[in-house]
This record gives sequence, structure tokens and C-alpha cells, in this order.
Amino acid sequence: MTTGTDRGAGRYSPAPGAAPLPRMIAAQTSFETRMLLRNGEQLLLTVIIPSLLLVLFSTVDIIDTGSGASVDFLAPGVLALAVMSTAFTGQAIATGFERRYGVLKRLGASPLPRWALMTAKTLSVLVTEVLQIVLLTVIAFALGWSPEGNPLAVLLLLVLGTAAFSGLGLLMAGTLRAEATLAAANLVFVLLLVGGGVTVPMEKFPDVAQTLLGLLPISALSEGLRDVLQHGAGTPWDDLGVLAVWAVLGLGAAARLFRWE
Repeated sequence: MTTGTDRGAGRYSPAPGAAPLPRMIAAQTSFETRMLLRNGEQLLLTVIIPSLLLVLFSTVDIIDTGSGASVDFLAPGVLALAVMSTAFTGQAIATGFERRYGVLKRLGASPLPRWALMTAKTLSVLVTEVLQIVLLTVIAFALGWSPEGNPLAVLLLLVLGTAAFSGLGLLMAGTLRAEATLAAANLVFVLLLVGGGVTVPMEKFPDVAQTLLGLLPISALSEGLRDVLQHGAGTPWDDLGVLAVWAVLGLGAAARLFRWE
């Protein structure tokens, strides 16, 4: 009887060494997703707040959203908010505290390459966003939402929006102290919720403010989704361009400036 080794072949069984890279990334993605979904504060940001905003402003006449059903205006903006809450706010806070407590430093010394760790975090964000979008879509349909437009354009907006916010979130988490990241990420969330075209139409702001706010990633994402889903417009290239620029700048800066300790 042999235990621990294969005497005939003279090799350990199982062979020592790191698992294949795809398997390590998949395992880390699964772990990151479970941790995110078990975190009550993250669930508040990613699920409860967007859902409550969608239901509240769709059923109570608080904000003038123009002609048509309120849910048709609000649903695209809340989808954009869900992307921002997960890819930017939630990821920045979680990664910032992982960096503070030395979790990233330890993971960086594991067989999992650092770029693969960031890939796993990004995949975890995408998995969470899929769950968010499914839930918010079901709620919106229950409230009478009737979306239009090209699904491919919607997918492009969501992917580029995720890349843009993920880069900015990692940049903040990798350069600021954890406490500063917590405060700044929540402040940015609140400010962009009000001034990013999520629940308040951009037309309500002065012309100069509209121009400046339109350059923000949340405004480009919410207005792009609204043009497609509410108005049935074609591919919103201007909004996609704004998101692409933010994605390149954010991810590039995060890759260069991120500190693991």
C-alpha cells in the first residue's frame, strides 16, 4: 500500500506546485464574489439603495422626470448607479481596507500573480453587476418599464462603464489611506447620485453645469443608457467615447500608481 507518493513512478501524488492559472483566477473570483455578497455595507450600496430609489421615485411624484412614465426615465439611471456602486464605491472601499490590513501584500506573495488578482476582482465585479441588473430589471418591469433600443449598445455602455469605474476605484484604493478612501468613495457616490443624471434630469442644471457634468462617467453612462432604453436611439458614440477615455485613464493610472502596502 502506498500513501502520499507513487512508488512506481517515483513522484508525489498529487504533484506539488501551483494550480493552473485559470483555476486560480476562478477560485479567487468565487471567493471575492462571496465576500462581497456577504458584506452588509456592500449590499446596502449595491442592492438596497438602487432598488429603493427605483421604487420610491417611480411610485411617488417627487421629481419631474418629463413626459412618459417615471420608471422609463429612472430605470436607466439606476442601472448606471448600480454599476458605479459596485465597480467604484464598493471595490474602492473593500480593496482599500484589504491593502491596509496587509491582505493584498500576502496575496501578492502567493502563486497568484498580481495582475491575475486584479482580474479576479474585476470578474467578481462583473458577476455582482449581472445579479444587480437582473434584480433591478425585474423590479423595473414590475413597475411598468418598457425599454427600447439595441441590447448591444446597452452591453457596450455597461462594459465600458464598469471599466471606467473599476479603474477609478482601484486608483483611489491603491493611493489613499483606507479611511480616506472610505470617506471619499462615499462622498463621490452621493455627489454623483445627485449631479450625475441618475435621478435628476440634466436639463434641470444650468447650461455650463450640464456641459461639465456631461463629461463625468456616471453622466455618460446614465444618459447613454437613457438614450438607448428610453428613446430607442442608436449607438451613443459620444457617451461611449467619454467612458472609453475614463477607462483608459483610470486603469492606466491604477496600474502605474497602485501601492500594495
